[in-house]
Formats: sequence, structure tokens, C-alpha cells
Amino acid sequence: MLINMKITKHILTFLILLASSIAFAQVKFEAKVSKQKLGVNERLRIDFEMNQDGDNFVPPNFDDFTVVGGPNTSLMNSYANGVKTYQKTYSYFLAPKKKGKFTIKQATIEIDGEVYKTYPVTVTVVDAVDKPNGKPDASDIASDKIHLVAEVSNSNPYLNEPTTVVYKLYVARDVGISNNWREKQTPRYNDFWSQNIEIKGLNIQRGEYKGEDYRYVVLRKTVLYPQKTGKLKLEPLVLDVTVEVPTGRSNVFLQQIMTKVPKTITAGSKTINVKPLPEQGKPSDFKGAVGDFDFNVTTSKNQLNATESLQAKIEVTGRGNLKLFELPKLTTPSSLEVYEPEHKENVRTGLSGMQGSISDTYTIVPQYRGKYPIPSISFSYFDLKTETYKRITSDEIIIDVVEGPTASVNSSEGAEEGNIKQVVKPNSNAFAFIKTTSNWESMSSQDFFKSSTFWCLLLLPFLAIPLAIVIRRAKDKRDADVVGTRIRKADRLAKKYLSEAKKNLGQKEVFYESLERALHNYLKAKLNIETSDFNKEKIDALLTKKQVDGNVVSEFISILESCELARYTPITDVTMQNDYDKAAQTISLIDKQIR
Repeated sequence: MLINMKITKHILTFLILLASSIAFAQVKFEAKVSKQKLGVNERLRIDFEMNQDGDNFVPPNFDDFTVVGGPNTSLMNSYANGVKTYQKTYSYFLAPKKKGKFTIKQATIEIDGEVYKTYPVTVTVVDAVDKPNGKPDASDIASDKIHLVAEVSNSNPYLNEPTTVVYKLYVARDVGISNNWREKQTPRYNDFWSQNIEIKGLNIQRGEYKGEDYRYVVLRKTVLYPQKTGKLKLEPLVLDVTVEVPTGRSNVFLQQIMTKVPKTITAGSKTINVKPLPEQGKPSDFKGAVGDFDFNVTTSKNQLNATESLQAKIEVTGRGNLKLFELPKLTTPSSLEVYEPEHKENVRTGLSGMQGSISDTYTIVPQYRGKYPIPSISFSYFDLKTETYKRITSDEIIIDVVEGPTASVNSSEGAEEGNIKQVVKPNSNAFAFIKTTSNWESMSSQDFFKSSTFWCLLLLPFLAIPLAIVIRRAKDKRDADVVGTRIRKADRLAKKYLSEAKKNLGQKEVFYESLERALHNYLKAKLNIETSDFNKEKIDALLTKKQVDGNVVSEFISILESCELARYTPITDVTMQNDYDKAAQTISLIDKQIR
């Protein structure tokens, strides 16, 4: 009986251990959501948990949601009563796009060669709630602290009246933006003539947004001239930015620890209502000029001989749509030969629109002696100041041809009374003002073959051969110098990455942002890691693994810490120069030592 009880006890113990080992060996891969029901203005957290490490994690397509955060990865190892517990979690933060009942599909992962899938999760999105998710997360803070604004100078202009759109990025003082922002969608200006105004550098300025103090930068300035009437739509500017939001925690230097949140922001579309020009009082010769102009017709000379040439210039100067209308045409008597005009534009475009001058210059060649009138020319434009049409008329110009053949005038048979036709005699000297002869001198081939030039050209290839050999040997020797080549390459690389920081010496915040970005870009190029993976421990481990000297690694990390500290403490120009020199030297040393 006693023996049977002992056997039974051993069997039970074995079964318990077997069940425990089977339970531990069983793989679990689950999807868990923070709530099954949420408002359309709330955020949903979904965790994909596993009890063994795996590879090739593939999340589901969050088609009905916008991913506002993640994936964030957490890892937990623990031992309790001799039992090991392992848990790895991928977390996403989602914002619903609309109300309704939605199913988040399966995620997959590969563990020990087997592919595991989560069960689909169904959530219900209802109307917006008053207090979504309690305390706002980093994404919500970022949305409230950064704004892209399109400022239109005149939303109700006349046709061809200039209006300016300025895009400003407003950022609250307690958040920041990484410099790796990009334009996701560039605005299009259909039905407008447009020109961008060059912006030299993004200068940080202070201003107000909805009554609060903000910093802002001007990203774009564009001058628009509407080319049709009615309501015209300006397509929006859309940016992808990374917002640095404070976490409420501090590091060992008592500096605020920031978290980075990717955001897509838009200035929104704008509508401009374009008014037509008034029909009342519109001149018959109006060509579409809108602005404030002067008009002149001038000639290079008023007295000349036949077959000589003169230039007649029609010019409009002032402010307005100078590139968008035609100049009046020149009319002359038939006895004057007139060539196609040369068009010139000297126009500058600023925030107030175009200003400068445009002109057509005609070349005129008289054929016969006499006095020839160039009739007056009229130019009409719409004056925006008075909102009326104005006309400028030039004076009549008399061209006096003092010498040359005389045109015979006969009454034409059957001509109406008062109509007189000129009989034009052909003139073989019509183009006498054009030079058609040259001063070329002949050179016999016999003289050339005896010249020093011929012998120099003949011997030059033979003299170049030893020079090429010397240059080639010098290049081979330089290429064979592996250490020297590596040093030169390292110095060039340091200058390449630090060039932007050098340009900003003297501007503390911009300089240290540029310097930190240069150091990060260098590490990304050399270590193939993303900026989001940077931390001092990982940099130390990777550089040490690449056989970089420990003192050089420590120096590199100290420069990164200086960049963080410098943003919050007073810094002199001498300190900035020293930090720049130290960074250049350290990058060069790393590049020489890295394996």
C-alpha cells in the first residue's frame, strides 16, 4: 500500500512538470486594444503581444485609421519561482477616420520557423466625446502647437491685379521641429500667372497666432496674377514634419526630454474671388494692361540719308502686369522699310507685383528722300488706384530723309480723285547700310608648312607623351598610399557633413542644430542606423564594435551632449568655433579608425 502511494505521488509530480513545460512551450501571439468602443475624436492603442521572440513582424493594414504613433517596441524578461517569463510587445496608436464598426485584421510573425497570426479585433467608433482619452497624448499636443497658415494679401482682386500668398509655419515656444521636414504636396495655381519669390534662409521670427505668442518661419512667398474671373481655388501646401514634444521628464543635465511625433499638416485650400474689369469706359484699343504705367515712343534720330537706318522704340514703364499684355504696333508710311521688332523685358517681381519696363524696338530704313510722318500711337490701361481706364497718346514724329533718290509720283489710271500712287523705282542699294565685304588676306599652304606654328603642332603630341607618363606615375603612387588616401577621404567627409554648420557659426541655435544633424547624418552613413534609434549607449557600442578608440568615442558623445546643453545656456562665438573644430577632428579620427 505504501509502495503504491509513492508511485502515485511520483506519477502526479511528473504530470504536473510535464503540463508546466507544455504550457511554457506554447507560443502566444495576441492583439489587445485599449477599448472596444471609442469616440471619433479619441485615440485607440493596440498591442501585439508574444511570449517568444520572433522575426518578420507584419502589422495589419489600418485602412480605417490614421497611425499617429508607433510602432513602439517594449520587452520584458522576469524570473519568478524558477520560471522564466518573456513578453515582447509592438504598440500602435490609431485615430479613427470616421464613425462605424471596423475590424482590425490579422498581424503575423515568424517564431522558430512557424508563422503565427493574431485574431481580428472589432472596435466601434461613435460620436465625438467631451473628454477624449483624458490626458492628451504627444500627437494631440503636437496638433495644438503647430500650424501652417496661408496668408493672402487680397482675396478679391480685379482680373490681372497682383495678389500675394505667404505660407507661414507657426510653432509654439514649448515644442520644436526637426529639420528633416519636407513638402508632401506643392500648391498649384491653376488659372493664375505665378512667380515664387526667393527666400534666403529660414529666419525664425516672433509673432502671434490666435492671441498667443508663437515662433514662425516664412516657407514660401508667391505672387499671383489671376487670368480669369470668378471664384478661383488655390491648392493647399502640405508638409510632413517631425514635432519634438516635451515628455515632462528631465535627463541628468536637468534638460527636458523630448519625444518625436510625425505629423502631416496643411495650410488648407483658399478661394480668391476675381472681379472682372468694368465694361463702362473700356477703350477699343485696350489690350489688358492693369496697373500704373508711363508710355513713350522715341527714335534714335530724326534726320538721315536714304538707305541708312534708324530705330524706333515703343516702351511702357511702371508697375503692373508687364509680362501679360501686348504693346501697340508701329504704323509707318509704305516708303519706309520696317523690320520685325526686337522685344526686351526688364522686369522685377516682388511682393507688390511686377515693376520695370518692356519695349519693342523697330529698325526702319527709308528708300527715298522726303519727310515721312510716324503717326501718334495710343496706349490704354486700367488704373487700379482710381479704378478707371486711362489713355496715353504719343506725339507724331517726322522722319526727314535729306539725301537719296526721289520717288516719282504719277496719277494712276482709273484712280479715284485724290488717290495718288507712288511709282517706286527699284533700288539696288537697299541694303547698303549692311557691310558685305571683308578684309580677309589669302595665305598660301606653302607658307604655313614652313612656319613655326606648323612645327610646334607637329611636335606637341610627342612632347605630351613623357608628361602623361609622369602624371600617371604620380597618380599610381598616390593611389598606392592607402593610409594617405584614407586620411584625405576622412578630411573631405568631415568637411562635407559640417559645411552647413560652418555657415551658421555665430547663430547659436541654428549652429548647434546643424552640428547635431551633421553628426547624426555621419553616423547614419557609417553605421546604417536611423535617427530614431540614436542613443549614447548604442552609439558607444556600435563604434567600439567597429574598433574605434574609446577616447575618440567618448569625445564624439561629449560633442553630442554639448549640442543638447548649448541650446539652453549662453554660448560665445569662441566656444562655437572650438566645438566645430573638435567635431571636424573627431569625425576625421573615426573615419580613419572605423573598420
